[in-house]
Amino acid sequence: MKIQNKKIPASILFVLISCVCVAQDGAPPPPMPPPPPGLPIDGFTTLALVVGAYIGIKKTLQRSKN
Repeated sequence: MKIQNKKIPASILFVLISCVCVAQDGAPPPPMPPPPPGLPIDGFTTLALVVGAYIGIKKTLQRSKN
């Protein structure tokens, strides 16, 4: 292919890439909304663990008796 024929596709690609670059919006994205308020989950965690351990030990002892 001659140099003259290589310049035409290169020119077309240059123009198309330029159009794509101009079409992009330069504005930054809008800021994220604030996160929802956090709710504490540690209120009855200790109590739940104690009750769960009690029930687990109780069931284990009942099964070992049978």
